[in-house]
Amino acid sequence: MHYWVRASSSDFGGTVPQPRSGHSAVNIGKSKVVVFGGLVDKRFLSDVVVYDIDNKLWFQPECTGNGSNGQVGPGPRAFHIAVAIDCHMFIFGGRFGSRRLGDFWVLDTDIWQWSELTSFGDLPSPRDFAAASAIGNRKIVMYGGWDGKKWLSDVYVLDTISLEWMQLPVTGSVPPPRCGHTATMVEKRLLIYGGRGGGGPIMGDLWALKGLIEEENETPGWTQLKLPGQAPSSRCGHTITSGGHYLLLFGGHGTGGWLSRYDIYYNDTIILDRLSAQWKRLPIGNEPPPARAYHSMTCLGSLYLLFGGFDGKSTFGDIWWLVPEEDPIAKRYTESPPKVLPENKDVAMENYNSQFAVKESQRESSTIVELQKKLDISVSLSRPGLQIMDELEDEEFLELASRLMGAGVFSNGQVSRIQATQVLRDHWKKSTPRSIPIKELGPLLRDYQRLIARHL
Repeated sequence: MHYWVRASSSDFGGTVPQPRSGHSAVNIGKSKVVVFGGLVDKRFLSDVVVYDIDNKLWFQPECTGNGSNGQVGPGPRAFHIAVAIDCHMFIFGGRFGSRRLGDFWVLDTDIWQWSELTSFGDLPSPRDFAAASAIGNRKIVMYGGWDGKKWLSDVYVLDTISLEWMQLPVTGSVPPPRCGHTATMVEKRLLIYGGRGGGGPIMGDLWALKGLIEEENETPGWTQLKLPGQAPSSRCGHTITSGGHYLLLFGGHGTGGWLSRYDIYYNDTIILDRLSAQWKRLPIGNEPPPARAYHSMTCLGSLYLLFGGFDGKSTFGDIWWLVPEEDPIAKRYTESPPKVLPENKDVAMENYNSQFAVKESQRESSTIVELQKKLDISVSLSRPGLQIMDELEDEEFLELASRLMGAGVFSNGQVSRIQATQVLRDHWKKSTPRSIPIKELGPLLRDYQRLIARHL
């Protein structure tokens, strides 16, 4: 069991970073986390803020080192890549305003000195929303992004000693171009997950790239992985953080489903178990942080540190710990759990929380009770003026039922609609709460209201 605990002022000294999203946060060894750049209220940032893990202290180092523009360090930006190799943090690309960047920098965190680098070879085009990971302690691999005109699917490898870029020639099938995805090196393979692709769809596919380790002498090639378990929903702007024998996915955003024009922001925590090669939901003992995307998540031993992000309306500056139940920080929650309401609610969660308690005497053996038990919620219709939509008028409900039956449209009129309605209700009765996608919550809870209204 793990617990989310919002960091308190007693957790560390110094001045915490200002709110932001689209920033980077990298681990430098086991001693510090370096936060750089980001965006808040349409203002791009270029500051460096450091968390000293041993001393539990936030501070801003006085950096030196000029670039071609004569200013210290890189210019303001967000949605760049940042990768740590030993004591060095490498920065490439990103966005400033509407302009994509293609400059290349390194920060020596021993002496806090920036250097603008002149690289060689196959230079990548300016881009933002790319993703990158370290290969051992010398090379960096970068995949995809957005150059302002098109989504990218190219793979570049940088040698941080010779400063030479090489575009990796990949044969066979390749992932669709994308941005806003994650890229994580796991042993000899690069794993990419999710992102937004050509034409705008948000994806939930997982791919592995081989051929990155010279000693293995493998021909570079992609393989799509379809792993068992409770896979995450399609999303972009999420984080995947390596910790022990699993990868931890948190947050991000996706679309609201059929006939919906809004984005849904997530606060679920899912792990990819490297030993069993399957997706799992991380057991969480309390309410997670507000949903968000374009945040940062770093691993500090057995702890995870979440900072910042954006939920479509607000930029966050809060800091959260994700800790195992035996950690002293977790005891803060288990001994005196706070009464916290979520700060930001998307439409699906508002639908969920608008349901009320039903009279105990009317909890009969019916579809209502089955759903009630499975979702662990209760409802009442005492709210005045509550409007109940008939299922044959609920377009999103009917579209979901149609897709479940494998029919694109209803060809036999009302009879087919009634049959599809029953099939969808049977599907929900057999589902566990965690297996129901968030995009189904709206139709499910509207149908729950209908059933309650008819049985009162």
